[in-house]
Amino acid sequence: MGFRAFGGRACKLVAHVGLAVGLAVALLAAGEADAKSRKKKPAPIPAYATSVAWGAVTGPSLGAAKSIGGYAAGCIAGARALPPEGVGYQVIRLSRQRNYGHPVLVDMLRDFGQRVALAGLGTALIGDMGQARGGPMPSGHASHQIGLDADVWLRLDLPPMGRSGRERLDEIKYVDYDRMRVSGDWSDRQAKMVQIAASDARVTRIFVNPAIKLAMCQRSWADRSFLNKLRPWHGHDGHMHIRLGCPAGSPQCEQQDAQPEGDGCGDELMSWLDSAAPAIEHPPGYKPEPRVVRKMPAACAPVLNAAGTRMASLADTAAAPAKAAR
Repeated sequence: MGFRAFGGRACKLVAHVGLAVGLAVALLAAGEADAKSRKKKPAPIPAYATSVAWGAVTGPSLGAAKSIGGYAAGCIAGARALPPEGVGYQVIRLSRQRNYGHPVLVDMLRDFGQRVALAGLGTALIGDMGQARGGPMPSGHASHQIGLDADVWLRLDLPPMGRSGRERLDEIKYVDYDRMRVSGDWSDRQAKMVQIAASDARVTRIFVNPAIKLAMCQRSWADRSFLNKLRPWHGHDGHMHIRLGCPAGSPQCEQQDAQPEGDGCGDELMSWLDSAAPAIEHPPGYKPEPRVVRKMPAACAPVLNAAGTRMASLADTAAAPAKAAR
């Protein structure tokens, strides 16, 4: 009898607890629903944060050159175009209109071309630098946004060519991914060209495939200090990605952290060799989704909308009068 009475009280207690828990759950669900109903709609993405806006700009802004923001979230005011051809170099794929950069980058590349020619290496192929006012590109790069990055192809077998002939060229891949070593096409000329670029005091980093970094480490160099600037990265098997540090007169430029000490030929490089992968190749006609950079500096908005000049016709080698443009 006592047992049945105790069981009855227990059942009532359980019922009360269940009712309380159910009420709490209902109140919590109602609160969440109310919070969702009161949640604000996401703020619209400003034009200065999208690749669509920056890709549509026809020329640099007027005024002094200033790199603003970080390499993967920024812009450049007062950029200059690298001339399509010069001593020791020629710009490829000019139709992409990505041969702009800070004047310091333009000067560095012209000096680089002269040193390549003086060394008797051939003609350097300058690939993507940046857009007329920097910012995110519709395709190809997350960085290259503040006028301080440039891709230089590693092949040196082509003579000076006309501009139309430089539109559709193929990279030579210098990495054998089965062995994770450089391929048989790699030679002293490629190594010397990388060394020339890395020895320039204006250059802070050069991104290359880990196998290329290893090949550079294994060579005998009178001065090995430049090897510190060679940073292993995925892809980068047919070109080197040159990066300059923030130039004077650009207080809003975000400098990268200093490199680790040493030549970088030790354990870190070995770990890269275990995981390196080729860049993803997209088929012809591939159209990526517009890129959005949510941390784009607000200071880039006036750069995007500033007065500027239009790009001269690529087919005309003579100087063309500037036209006002956004």
